[in-house]
This record gives sequence, structure tokens and C-alpha cells, in this order.
Amino acid sequence: MAALGTGGLALALVLSVCGMLVALVGARARRAGLVEAARLTSYAVLAVVVLVDVAMLVALLGDDFSLRYVAENSSRGTPVFFKVLSLWAADDGSLLLWNLVLAGYVSAVAWRFRHGHPATYPYAQGVLLGVQTFYLLLVNGPARPFATLATVPADGRGPAPLLQNHPLMAVHPPFLYLGFIGFTVPFSFGVAALLTGAGPQEWVSTIRRWTLAVWCFLTVGLALGALWSYSVLGWGGYWAWDPAENVALLPWLVSTAFLHSVMLQQRRAMAALWNLVLVIGAFALTTFGTFLTRGSVLSSIHAFTESAVGPAYLSFLVVVLLGGYGLVAWRLPTLRSPARLDAVLSREAAVVGNNVLLVSAAAVVLLGTVFPLVAEAVGGERLSVGRPYFERALAPVLLLLLLLLGTAPLMAWRGGSRVRTLARLRLPLTAAALVTVAAAALAPGHVEAVAGFGLAALVLVTNGREVVAGLRFSRRRRRSGGRRAPGRRYGGLVVHVGLGLLAAGIIASSGFAQQREVTLDRGGSVTFAGQRLRYEGLRTVRQPQRTVLTTRLTVTGPSGARSVLAPRLSVYPAAAEPIGSPSIDRGPGWDVYASVIALQREGGSATFRLYRNPGVGWIWSGALVMVLGGLLAARPGGSGPRSTRPATRSAPSRVPATVGAS
Repeated sequence: MAALGTGGLALALVLSVCGMLVALVGARARRAGLVEAARLTSYAVLAVVVLVDVAMLVALLGDDFSLRYVAENSSRGTPVFFKVLSLWAADDGSLLLWNLVLAGYVSAVAWRFRHGHPATYPYAQGVLLGVQTFYLLLVNGPARPFATLATVPADGRGPAPLLQNHPLMAVHPPFLYLGFIGFTVPFSFGVAALLTGAGPQEWVSTIRRWTLAVWCFLTVGLALGALWSYSVLGWGGYWAWDPAENVALLPWLVSTAFLHSVMLQQRRAMAALWNLVLVIGAFALTTFGTFLTRGSVLSSIHAFTESAVGPAYLSFLVVVLLGGYGLVAWRLPTLRSPARLDAVLSREAAVVGNNVLLVSAAAVVLLGTVFPLVAEAVGGERLSVGRPYFERALAPVLLLLLLLLGTAPLMAWRGGSRVRTLARLRLPLTAAALVTVAAAALAPGHVEAVAGFGLAALVLVTNGREVVAGLRFSRRRRRSGGRRAPGRRYGGLVVHVGLGLLAAGIIASSGFAQQREVTLDRGGSVTFAGQRLRYEGLRTVRQPQRTVLTTRLTVTGPSGARSVLAPRLSVYPAAAEPIGSPSIDRGPGWDVYASVIALQREGGSATFRLYRNPGVGWIWSGALVMVLGGLLAARPGGSGPRSTRPATRSAPSRVPATVGAS
């Protein structure tokens, strides 16, 4: 396996370099034969990378401890399921998965344009293979996943305990990789457009659906990461504003801004320059994120130079920024748009405001993530920027975003009748006012939370009503024998509905959660958040890779209904301390959440941390609705339903007046 893996990585690197050069030469010389050769080379790179990843999986499943990676990240007692997950348990193995996903994207682009292609494709294929070359260089040099040991141990150390403590690790990292790496596709076509001087509409229409797919992957990855944190770590929350979380959020914010502003370019020939800046920025932020998490930077800024991986990532990031924005500066005269905003109360103005807020949010998160690293590099003092900074800085941004999402879908392009716009806002504003009053009565003193609930209601009512109107129109059209209206235009409205639901969940769980720490003897009970919890005892189960100590709590609600919580501690040989796993009684309104943090007298008594978390289920539901809306918006076909309302001055009869802001 060592020889196969090492030789395969070297072959993949040679193929990738050749494909990149052939694609760029073919694009420059306009030689279709060379472009086709580069396209076919993409498939060859994928085949070799698949073979390499299979070789590592065979080594992991076969306990080949002659490989350093296997010895450090697997063991004979590790279950088969978690042995497979060990492929991305550490940096060297995760780079194999990274190269596999990237090669899959490169081949998908090659397959998509196998029969005819836009003028930007040859350069884009060359850029894609260039990025692939960089990551293959990493696994052929600084990172050596197939390095061998001089002395083969009898057993390995096993994966990190947290990585084998919950099956969510099987899906969370792959979806994040699909999201992170997928930004290479819009980046490559953006650079290709700058190199060729292609018209702004061409490259945007080419990458819109690619970007939507990548955005959906990253949304799923972020939601699964939050769910893993909530379901596994036992601290009662789902988002800690950890740097590793932040760097995953940054490209999501920037790509969301792009998916909004791309409408300006397609509808009004505006924002061509801005869209290129966003596309390059999203890819640069993914590179920055991998630099922080894979380059030993987060452990300490001084550990950065201990490995060649960190400097390699930093060099690549510099190339991306200088190359991408250097091309933007070169093409700047051709990217300026003569179009201007016609009215403040217009869809264009709302999209611009939305972009300003999303980029501002990204700047706040980036500053809070980078500042401690800069402070350590300059002054040598290790600092941390915690949750209060992010919540205080982002709260007004979130509220303004909700205000825009609750009003923008009712605004017309180029502006329109203010009277008509206000009339259409009457129902959503009434609903928002009622929710605000109710929230103020139930939670006096929580000004931001009360405003947030009111604005979330505004988003849900406005966008939900528009979705219902679109579905009714589609149904009438099917009955009349017409073509079914595709969902591109109101797919964004569904995303907004999901975001409103998610925002309500964040506001509720952040502002109104209850927490208590108690120690109970066997048979003892405590009342918490209106429910009675009784400690029934401890059960010990020995498994091949760990010993599981499971406690049992009986929960009796006010109505007498009973449920059981079973928080546990898992003892792993490689862990200095037991790893806790919470137990959650999930409900539509709130969760009852228990973690065991200590056992005394061999389980005769136990210390628990109890939480009552309102609205957390809305977060997962909202994320799911957002992804479904993204998939709906990515559907091929026309633009969506026509409005059943009279057309405004700026919305001719062939263009619906009810168009989502996404």
C-alpha cells in the first residue's frame, strides 16, 4: 500500500501538471485538440486519486501499521465504521480526501462541457488543474500520508476519541469539504473570464448553478457541524465561535452575498466588478480557512514554521489574492457598469443593502478570528476573542438582514408605487407587530430578542405568503395544460423562510436557555424547568475500543408524561479523561438536555449539568428548509411564477411582480 500510494500520488501530480499546461496552451492557441486532451486528463487524475484513497482505506481496514498514518490514527480495536472515518482523522489523510473531492469537481466540469463549451472553459479547466496541482504537491512533499515506520508497532493508537464518539463524523467533514472545495469552480471561471475578457453575463450564467450547489453543500456541512457540537460535546450549545467554526462560516457569508448580487448582473447588467470580487474572495477565504486549520496556526502562531504545510498554504493564498485581484485591476475599465440605482425603495437597493450587511458580517467574523493571531505574532501574548464580541457586533447586522428579507420580496425592480408596496406589506407588518407585542409581554427587558422575534415573523409571513402564491399559480397553470412553472425565482423565498425559522431558533436558544448543575444520589431527584428528574443508577458496558458508563435519568413532565435520558461517559485508552456524551429529550418547542460530568462512589452518585434549550429544533428545521430552497432555486428552466397581482410600472406583464430576493 505504501508503494502504491506513493507512486499513485506522484503519477497524479505529473498528470495534473501536464493537464494544466496543455489546457492553458490550448486556450491561448485556440487549439481544440489540446483542450480536449486536458479534459480527458482530468478523468485520469480522478482515477489515480481514487486508487490512492482506496489504498489508504485498505491499509486502515487491514491494520497496516507499517504506515505511520495508520499507526497514529487507527487500532485493531477500532470498529470498521470508525476505521473508514480515520481517513480524515488527521491532516495527512484529510488531504487525500481533499484531493479526491477536488478531482471529482474537476472531472465534473470536464464532463459538463464534453459537448461544446463557453469561451471561458479552457482557461477554467487549466485553473482547476492548477489548484489540483497545488494540493497534490502538498501530499507529495510537506505531507506524506504514505510514510512508513522503521519499526512496526503491534497496535496503533486509534483515532482521537471525539472522532469515534458519534456517527455524525461520517457526514459532517465530507459535506464541509464538498462546500469548501466546490468554490474552486466559480473561482476558476471568474479567473477565466478575466483572462479572456468574456462578457459578464456569460461567466455568471455558467457558474450560478455550480455556486448554488456548493452553497447547499456548505450549508449542510455547517448545520451538521452545529448538530455534532450540540449532540456530542455536552456543553449545551451548538456554536462556540471557535476559529475552526468561523473559517467555515466566512465563505458561506460571501457566497450568499454573491448569489444575491448576481441577480443585479443578470437583470440590470450591474455589479460585474463586485461579483468577481466576491467570487475570488470566497475562494481566498476557503484557502485562508485551510491555512488556519491545517497549517498549525490555531495551536500557536509560533508552531506555523514547524511544518512546511503552513508556509505552503500561505504562499498559495498570496498567489490567489495577488493573481485574482491583479486580474481584476487589469480588467477594471471593462468591468465598470453605467447602470445606477433608480430608487431607494427598489429590489436593486435591497440587494445592495443585503450585500453590505453580509460582507460586514464576514468582516466582523474575520476580525475576531484573526486579531488573536496578530496579537500573538506582534506582542507574543495569546489572547482570545469570545462569544460576547461576536454576539454584540453581529446582533444589529442580523436584525437589519431580517428587516431586508422581510420587505425586499415585495419591492419591484427599478422601484414602483410606494402605495402599492406599503399595501402589500400591511399583513406582514401586522403579524410582526403582534409577535413583537407578545414577545415583549413574555420577555420584558430583552429588547434585541423581542425585535428579533418580530422581524423573524416578518420574514416568515412575507416570504411564506409569496411561496404560497407561487404554488397556487403553478397549480392553476398545470390545470390549464400549461408548462409547470419552475422554482428558480421563488426557491430563494423558501431559503428566506428557512432563515427566518433558523433566526427565531437562534434568538430563543441564545436568550432564554436555562442551566443548572446538580449532584444526585441513586434514587434522588430534582425539579428543573418544571420537570422532575430522578437518577436511577449506572450501567457499565465494555466495548473493544472503550468502556461506556451510562447513567439513567427518568424525566417526569408537568402532565405526568415520562421519558428517559441516558448521558454517558466513555473511557478510551488514548484519552487522559473520560469523554462525555449528552442525552437529549427533543421537543418541538424546547429540548431537555443532560450531561454527566462526574461520577462518585462507583456510580452511587453522579453530577449532572442540565439544560432547557428553547427553539433549538427550529435551527435544524430552518437549515433543512434553506437547503431545499437552494435546490429549488438551482433547478433548470425558466424563472418562475408570474404574479397574479397587477403589474407595477417597473414590472411588465411578462415579469412577475413577486420575485424572491434570492
